Amino acid sequence: MSNSYFQPVSGLDLPRFAGIPTFMRLPHIQLNDPKIKDVDIGLIGVPWDSGTTNRSGARHGPRQIRDASSMIRAQNGATGVRPFESANCADLGDIAPNPADLMQTMSRITQFYNDIHSALIKPMTVGGDHLSSFPILRALGKQKPLSMIHFDSHTDLFDAYFGGTKYTHGTPFRRAIEENLLDPTKIVQIGIRGSTYDSEDRDFADSVGIKIYPIEELHARGIEQIMREACEIVGSSSTYISYDIDFVDPTFAPGTGTPEVGGPNSYEAIQVIRELKNVNIVGADLVEVSPPYDHSGNTAFLAASIIFELLCIMTTNET
Repeated sequence: MSNSYFQPVSGLDLPRFAGIPTFMRLPHIQLNDPKIKDVDIGLIGVPWDSGTTNRSGARHGPRQIRDASSMIRAQNGATGVRPFESANCADLGDIAPNPADLMQTMSRITQFYNDIHSALIKPMTVGGDHLSSFPILRALGKQKPLSMIHFDSHTDLFDAYFGGTKYTHGTPFRRAIEENLLDPTKIVQIGIRGSTYDSEDRDFADSVGIKIYPIEELHARGIEQIMREACEIVGSSSTYISYDIDFVDPTFAPGTGTPEVGGPNSYEAIQVIRELKNVNIVGADLVEVSPPYDHSGNTAFLAASIIFELLCIMTTNET
């Protein structure tokens, strides 16, 4: 049972439109707070999108998702899981990016996650664009390469953009493999689709042993079967979960920079998380929510719901 000060504020005590928004209405605890030693899972904002190559705006994602997450209650209606009673969860605030210096921001992110990792806190990150995952992996995977289950419509395995730019939201996992932060034979990518410039990313994936499930295969074979195979591939190894909101069809998640049609609906978006049974999750992220394209707010609320499902599975697998 988690300590009382880690419980979210109930909408029965304070209306959901009132109060200072934090992720899931959890307490905001800074790294220098003595209570940090009791945190099991830290929700962290990375408001940064300097890796974006076209439609920017994901830097505003954490703030919008915090607000939307006030609608999340304490119990999962489908599974009965009450994650905030199984683990001490807290909002650890935002990493302060330097929007004018990509390399410095990546160093800041890595240092923050080094401190989190040293404190034995599992991070649940809210981005930001997908380049954010790379400096996080520099902290979590520095001692031993991690496995990864990656939900996305893009592989993010390209080598470079615009004639040599190595650090964009389309390159993070290529860089992570090169730095031995990820074991490519235990990487699973699910939902890949859309038009492409060429097959460079797929060719690289084939050459290093990455397993890709294109969206056509996910639709044809079904979520349960694909997710069972994905879980078998990573086995009991330390696994990172990376979830790009553009995995979801833009009908349900229009607020993203690089949408691709033909994806899962909102129910399927959470169903894939519920199938992460017995996976040893050491960290997770939800990225690429871009509020300027989210006029209804539905994308941010779906993102908050996916994050809640991730917390549920992380605490269930832990116990």
